[in-house]
Amino acid sequence: MGRIPSLKNFNAFPHAEDHLLKKTYSGAIVTILGLIVMVTLFAHELTFYLTTYTMHQMSVDLKRGETLPIHINVSFPSLPCEVLSVDAIDMSGKHEVDLHTNIWKLRLDKYGHIIGTEYLSDLVEKEHGTHDHDHGHEHDVEKKPEHTFNEDADKMIKSVKLAMENGEGCRVYGALDVQRVAGNFHISVHGLNIFVANQIFDGSSHVNVSHVIHRLSFGPEYPGIHNPLDDTSRILHDTSGTFKYYIKVVPTEYRYLSKGVLPTNQFSVTEYFVPIRPTDRSWPAVYFLYDLSPITVTIREERRNFLHFITRLCAVLGGTFAMTGMLDRWMYRIIESISSSKPRSGMR
Repeated sequence: MGRIPSLKNFNAFPHAEDHLLKKTYSGAIVTILGLIVMVTLFAHELTFYLTTYTMHQMSVDLKRGETLPIHINVSFPSLPCEVLSVDAIDMSGKHEVDLHTNIWKLRLDKYGHIIGTEYLSDLVEKEHGTHDHDHGHEHDVEKKPEHTFNEDADKMIKSVKLAMENGEGCRVYGALDVQRVAGNFHISVHGLNIFVANQIFDGSSHVNVSHVIHRLSFGPEYPGIHNPLDDTSRILHDTSGTFKYYIKVVPTEYRYLSKGVLPTNQFSVTEYFVPIRPTDRSWPAVYFLYDLSPITVTIREERRNFLHFITRLCAVLGGTFAMTGMLDRWMYRIIESISSSKPRSGMR
């Protein structure tokens, strides 16, 4: 029993002085303020703990034999759907006609409302190789000029001119899967016979490829992704030319907290515009030229450690409690000093 009194020296919670146990209005106010601060900080720390954050990791891309999904949604307010075609070519020069596609052309009136649809079962329009307008492909097929038009061609010319007079436009919407190699896809009037195109537009300099990119992505979206070409508007006035978007695709894996994995792609882009000159033999178009990065990015969702949360919570609440006690003592002493400084009644 002789050792028991010495244990008092290790008591970290000595009894408070008598004046500190006295209940006052100032103490009640400080207590209420302290409780409000502690509840606020507790809610903040709990939200901070429950909120997930992401970790980024880079490694060499080892994927093989997969396709690259491309989701497009582009409007052409000055070109009817009858003159537009979609074409995709990989780096070997192969037309991607054997891959799965799901592309629609939506006819738009001058107010942007949909007035008709057309499904493209093939990326390359029929007989594409025999009437390509780009001089870079002229070596593909020997072409014989045809200066006469049959009844179908005349009917098409009249139909397109009427649509252009009515301010009709077109939206190209859908998805396509291409080989996982560098390549390009473009939207243009290259599917038209060159003489039909001349009859419609009176030369390449009058082809207005103004467009609005509502969405362009290379795979499904994950939380926080940013597609730099979304909601991009390029409107031409009294000029014509070819738009080229050079895209660097970065393979990406998004790993959810639930261990689910979402394979997708990010990309960066550089834009270039080439005006049409009278001597040019090419026709205006909108090109999307893409290349794949050899590096893949893994984005992993993480949650903060529970022990870290408890440590921060104890520090915040304990610190608030200690500051509240100090404030209570300070206010009590001020009030006491003011009370003692007042002259007592009956004294001179």
